[in-house]
Amino acid sequence: MKRLCQNLPRRPVSRYSLTFILTLLSCSCPALGKKKLYIGALFPMSGGWPGGQACLPAAQMALDLVNNRTDILPDYELELIHYDSMCDPGEATKLLYDLLYTEPIKVVLMPGCSSVSTLVAEAARMWNLIVLSYGSSSPALSNRQRFPTFFRTHPSATLHNPTRVQLFQKWKWTKIATIQQTTEVFTSTLDDLEERVKEAGIEISVRQSFLTDPAVAVKNLKRQDARIIVGLFYETEARKVFCETSQEFLAQLMSKLGGKNPEETGGFQEAPLAYDAVWALALALNKTVGPLRTKGHRLEDFNYNNRDITAEIYRAMNTSSFEGVSGHVVFDAQGSRMAWTLIEQLQGGSYKKIGYYDSTKGNLSWYGNDKWIGSGPPADQTVVIEEFRYLSQKLFVSVSVFAGLGILLGIVCLTFNIYNSNVRYIQNSQPYLNNMTAVGCMMSLAAVFPLGIDGYYVDSRNAPIIHQFRLWLLGLGFSLAYGSMFTKIWWVHTVFTKKDEKKDKKKQHLEPWKLYATVGVLLGIDILSLMIWQIVDPLHITVEKFTREAPKGDLDVLIQPLLEHCNSEKMNTWLGVVYGYKGLLLLLGIFLAYETKSISTEKINDHRAVGMAIYNVAVLCMITAPVTMILSSQQDASFAFASLAIVFSVYITLVVLFVPKMRRLITRGEWQSDAQETVKTGSSTNNNDEEKSRQLERENKELQKIIQEGRGEGRQEAGYTLDRSSEYKYLGAIFDNLLKFSANTEVVVLRRCHQRLLLLRKLNSFGVSTAIMMAFYDAFLESIMTFSISCWFDSLSLQNRNRLQHTASVCSKIIGLSELWLRFSAHRP
Repeated sequence: MKRLCQNLPRRPVSRYSLTFILTLLSCSCPALGKKKLYIGALFPMSGGWPGGQACLPAAQMALDLVNNRTDILPDYELELIHYDSMCDPGEATKLLYDLLYTEPIKVVLMPGCSSVSTLVAEAARMWNLIVLSYGSSSPALSNRQRFPTFFRTHPSATLHNPTRVQLFQKWKWTKIATIQQTTEVFTSTLDDLEERVKEAGIEISVRQSFLTDPAVAVKNLKRQDARIIVGLFYETEARKVFCETSQEFLAQLMSKLGGKNPEETGGFQEAPLAYDAVWALALALNKTVGPLRTKGHRLEDFNYNNRDITAEIYRAMNTSSFEGVSGHVVFDAQGSRMAWTLIEQLQGGSYKKIGYYDSTKGNLSWYGNDKWIGSGPPADQTVVIEEFRYLSQKLFVSVSVFAGLGILLGIVCLTFNIYNSNVRYIQNSQPYLNNMTAVGCMMSLAAVFPLGIDGYYVDSRNAPIIHQFRLWLLGLGFSLAYGSMFTKIWWVHTVFTKKDEKKDKKKQHLEPWKLYATVGVLLGIDILSLMIWQIVDPLHITVEKFTREAPKGDLDVLIQPLLEHCNSEKMNTWLGVVYGYKGLLLLLGIFLAYETKSISTEKINDHRAVGMAIYNVAVLCMITAPVTMILSSQQDASFAFASLAIVFSVYITLVVLFVPKMRRLITRGEWQSDAQETVKTGSSTNNNDEEKSRQLERENKELQKIIQEGRGEGRQEAGYTLDRSSEYKYLGAIFDNLLKFSANTEVVVLRRCHQRLLLLRKLNSFGVSTAIMMAFYDAFLESIMTFSISCWFDSLSLQNRNRLQHTASVCSKIIGLSELWLRFSAHRP
């Protein structure tokens, strides 16, 4: 995106003066009788950085020009003694030994790459030598305590760090990433950059390094979503653009190189720096001639033990300031080159200058011609937009309509039940419990509305109140609706599964207050548990985060989906307690419904419908509870599953319990109460049976009165003797002194039916047609089982009832017609 180019001049060099300097090269006339000053140089002609290929010709160009000048070192001639260091510290050590211990004495040393310069500069102070480097950028060389005589025309690699910080602040980047090559120069540069960005309040979020292959490091940067990346590594190709380097110098250098391709010539970029290094050395030596003469010293008197001459050269180098081909040459207190930084941006396939930065004054000059893809500079990190997931409004409205219709249905059922509460058939179904069921169903449906209210309608501060209200509605509604049905089925099971002996001792009576108390206990348990939950561990809003999503067309933005949940600290514990308690009630309800499926009683005439409702409610609840917990992260699916389970269970319950009653009252016209009839008398299946039942009841009362009058010893009254008898046969039916018909069932009905069952099985074995067997059943079996059934069936024990039902079922299986059982059931009161 951008490139920082170093070594920029503060002001351009005059074309005429530079032309004059270069023209002197063609008019060189070596002076006679000059004293030679020797410069020991290490030019890496090969190795990792073959910078000497271009830097050596540039240095020789500068030497030729200096030696031909009469105003610079007129009495001296500079001579370059150079070796190929191959940019290898080991090779450089050997060559440094040769330079120091081989005549002539060298006044200055000129190493190239940073690793070699580090070795030379650290050893040079032992021989009182000034070191001037043309290609070292390592920040470690800016240490005056370690390298007291070191100078360089190549700026330190840390020179660009202030520029980088300025750009980060200009473009408001607060998070960057770095990738560096694992060499000392880049490690030191990165250390300096870390200190500067920390002071500026900028974070380095990702750090990657590599030795030779950056592929893995680049993949890591991509994976960690690095956007602004500072790269610190060597370029494999020479740059095509030189910062303010004169075209005349480049032409002379190309002629020296013999027309070689600059991109294939090592050190082509640093050639102007080597050229300026020789000029900086020449000007410094020239500046020391006068001061040394006043002290009685000369440059040719220099040796490795003469600190005075070294100090003068150091002072002259430290105060150097001139315009070179690479820009203005001046050294800071650490001996590093001070230069401007040119900022370039790649636009349309080529680099465009967009600004300068003067590190000495901290001044950023901006052209304002930077271009970006989009409306401005890229973001320093992916912008994460938090987006809450809300319930689908179409789904919420649709389910709410069904819930509203269900509430209307509940109101209709409740009104119907209250209005017809004096009708005998409604009275025998325990209307108050049915009213509780209808109210509980309406409360459960009302819980659907707060179930779908989320952050789209209310803020997070009021959301716990809504969710708590939903919890109370659903809990109390379930306790009323299911608790009333459970109470009915529990009572039927309790009464009709007792042994005959116990039933004979005490006649069972239906006491409504016990039913209401049972419902009250279940309701009280829910109220108590909900109050403890709300006080001890109240509900609060938690936010669930999902995997970030990338929108289409925007690479700098990610969507962070969020979903609000209403939870408590120990939500799973509370749910486990509630689900465990409710689950046991549901399982017990299923068991009781199954056990009482074959029982018939006029005191609760709709217990079979209650059992069917319990089956449906239990199945839906046991499926819904775990599924909604699994789908809790999918708001639409969770709401749909839970709300529809509530709606379906309520609809099934209301339809099963109330619609048959409505149908019966409408079709039979039983709309008026019959206050004179007692609740104990069962409703007749038709008018003839009802009239017969009344007549038999009156006769039974008369017989009971006669029997009571004749208790004790027999006595003579009205011309006949009345004897006491334990059983009596009247109109073909046998009953005892307690008006029980057990003997009638055993002797008259069951025994005779079992005899005729043998004949029915024989007919079946002979392959007789169904019609003939049906005629036999009507004439010889059903006539016996249904004779005066309305009188004696209600007083039978559960065991005798089951035996009669078993006999009818056996006949159905032999003949192969299931409606026989239904026909027999239709004769019962």
